[in-house]
Amino acid sequence: MTPDDGGFSTALAGYDALARRSANEYLAADDLSDYLRAPAQDYLSRGGKGLRPALLLATVEAYGGAVDAAVPSAAALELLHTSFLVHDDVEDDSELRRGEPTLHRRYGRGLAVNAGDGLAVVALGALRDNDRLLGRRLAKRVWSEFDFMARQTVDGQALELGWLRDGRNDLTPDDYLDLIMKKTCWYTTVLPLRVGALIGSGGQADLEPLVRFGFYLGAAFQIRDDVLNLVGTPERYGKEPLGDLREGKRTLMLIHLLAAAGAADRARVEAWLALPASDRSPEVVAGMLDLMHRYGSIAFADHFAHGIAGSASAAFEAAFAGLPPSDARRFVAQLIPFMIDRDR
Repeated sequence: MTPDDGGFSTALAGYDALARRSANEYLAADDLSDYLRAPAQDYLSRGGKGLRPALLLATVEAYGGAVDAAVPSAAALELLHTSFLVHDDVEDDSELRRGEPTLHRRYGRGLAVNAGDGLAVVALGALRDNDRLLGRRLAKRVWSEFDFMARQTVDGQALELGWLRDGRNDLTPDDYLDLIMKKTCWYTTVLPLRVGALIGSGGQADLEPLVRFGFYLGAAFQIRDDVLNLVGTPERYGKEPLGDLREGKRTLMLIHLLAAAGAADRARVEAWLALPASDRSPEVVAGMLDLMHRYGSIAFADHFAHGIAGSASAAFEAAFAGLPPSDARRFVAQLIPFMIDRDR
């Protein structure tokens, strides 16, 4: 189910457009060469879900604040998100992003990496406007949130890449959840919630309950994203199908398969994981997908995500309990079913 009732899709598109327009304005304001500006603007021009800035801006409104005061933070988040995508695509040697060639395939690896760096630098510049809009004390707190989030995110990415390098086959679902808390949840859900609450409340909100809600919400998002990489249609999902499986990423499904498979099948999976990614043929990757279906690994992950979403609903009620009903509060609640039922 996509929660279109109550204007969810319209609100999501509106928040996204506001943040994306501001992000492009920050890029245009600097005197950048076309070698930097063109690739830096590329992913932004393709559109996207806009979940992160939307969650930030909606939380501001739910806490009684004005969206205008939070636009630089939302733009900075979108710029950082785009920077992370560019670098992730290079690290994974991905082919598609949002239905088109990845930046390094379109512009070359060097220009792509540099564009990712440039997007991060421009994001930092956007945060400078918070001094004017929020006052120095609150702007400093917002900066600290971004600083902590960025450190968590790059450490999470390092953890995932390290598992691949070291051929880790001894991981558990708890290890996976620890990974995605760092890699996904902090910048996808926890930071938007905490910064939105800070700005909306003028620095008065209790931020701790938002971490729990953000973890469950972000985990539901990431598990669904991993599942879509296996079963989503390229037209809707926008990335090459089975890319995570070809790369050998330790997703919840792969961790489950390694634990559930019989001895012969587990040995087969481990031998496949020991191959370089370039040697994992489409036929062999398809065979791994078949094993995941046979052992119920995809169904397990889907069931796990729905359980996480249930925990997110309870955590939302605790985190937003003191806030009056509003369209913005309703929008944040509707993100929970959206995370696990989306097809892109």
